[in-house]
Amino acid sequence: MFSLTCSQRGADLIACGGNGRSRRRSVWRRSGGVRCQVPSTQNVDVPSLGPPVGIKPLVSGNGPIQMSSLLEAVSKDLQQLNNNLKSIIGSENPVLVSAAEQIFGAGGRRLRPALVFLVSRATVQIAGLKELTAQHQCLAEIIEMIYTASLIHDDVIDESGTRKGKETIHQLYGMRVGVLAGDFMFAQSSWYLANLENIEVIKLISQVIKDFANGEIKQHSSLFNCDLTLKEYLLKSYYKTASLIAASAKAAAIFSGVSSSICEQMYEYGKNLGLSFQVVDDILDFTQSAEQLGKPAGSDLVKGNLTAPVIFALEEPKLREIIYSEFGEDGSLDTAMQLVKECGGIKRAQDLAREKGDLAIQNLRCLHQCFLSFGCR
Repeated sequence: MFSLTCSQRGADLIACGGNGRSRRRSVWRRSGGVRCQVPSTQNVDVPSLGPPVGIKPLVSGNGPIQMSSLLEAVSKDLQQLNNNLKSIIGSENPVLVSAAEQIFGAGGRRLRPALVFLVSRATVQIAGLKELTAQHQCLAEIIEMIYTASLIHDDVIDESGTRKGKETIHQLYGMRVGVLAGDFMFAQSSWYLANLENIEVIKLISQVIKDFANGEIKQHSSLFNCDLTLKEYLLKSYYKTASLIAASAKAAAIFSGVSSSICEQMYEYGKNLGLSFQVVDDILDFTQSAEQLGKPAGSDLVKGNLTAPVIFALEEPKLREIIYSEFGEDGSLDTAMQLVKECGGIKRAQDLAREKGDLAIQNLRCLHQCFLSFGCR
């Protein structure tokens, strides 16, 4: 069995954000002195969504499964994907060709397509197939294009100057080209998606693109909002992170031809993995250095993006006051980050990530059961 579990997100999953100190006017305003009531993590879930890093790694007979061993299992698949990505852009527009070289040449572990290949290889065995189909390979390429397009747009929105040590597209060619390059990537991925000629997968992946926009709008509309609930945070995290991972896992299972129940379990696996992944990434913003993160520590907080560690610590009045002030005083960010740690925000966020990671592992049990049941389809 498999689970994408590791101790930190790869560099290819980090959105660099300049010096993180630029002030922006929040679209939310303080409404009285209402204290935020944080619900128990045991009762929080993304409502009616039917539709990673896990804190506790999956353990085999030989000990914890490492990320490197998981990626090694699909290394040939990923190599083929890397060879195909640049050619997908085409050669009609020199700027887009240069942008593709800048984007895909930056490397990275390609965790999302790796997940597609891992689910694909597990489910084709259940279906009795000997090898992955062309649809599996194309799906992985589409997922990486969609993810990359979202990063290009994120860099524009956040006015980020670098990503993985390289200048961002809009930094090189201007904001207009940056937006259009992201649009092109979304459009190109949609064209390849349509050519898969599977209406269920087309609907599934198309929803992801809509979810990206919903997540970005929700995040922007709740900046510096100390009344943001954990449920709202998880919904935003689903839109921005977990939706793509969930849809990727389910689509891979669909192309393998396994039962609808396994396909749904793969969706739930991707959703819970994605939520755990996002919570851990938000924790790292408080626990790692700027060098490790590739961006200033606390960059989300200073921009008013309140994540799980902050939400769990908002019972501290001083923290709320600092956030209300939008970090107007020198040293206020450092004080706020210290308060988050002292108030148990990090620990409770770790518990939440572990909870979602454990759910993801439970979703994988259906694969183990099928392997034990000869001829399960």
